[in-house]
Amino acid sequence: MKTLTLDVRAPADAMMDFSHAWKTGKPQKTARISFSTPELLWRVLTPKRWELLKALCGAGPISIREAARRVGRDVKAVHGDVTALLHAGVLDRIDDGKIVFPFDAVKVEFLLRAA
Repeated sequence: MKTLTLDVRAPADAMMDFSHAWKTGKPQKTARISFSTPELLWRVLTPKRWELLKALCGAGPISIREAARRVGRDVKAVHGDVTALLHAGVLDRIDDGKIVFPFDAVKVEFLLRAA
């Protein structure tokens, strides 16, 4: 199963992992997108976008119109959410213009600590 991990960590920590992979030539074991704060993660992954990701998990390449149909939403609104997810690196666009979420699962990791 191909899983995407979304996490919250300091940019320096994310860069350290990237630098290590670059220097060793060994790719990370899991696909990972990091956010600097939980607030940023939730700003990118709104409830509607999360619903969209659930509909796209394992679906393969589909049109935005088909994605809108699967979540029962307006095409224009879904287009806006798709654009945001493309900019965040969560979705990919392939040559024929279709979108793809190339993962079967999403894992979200962050730690809430006492102030």
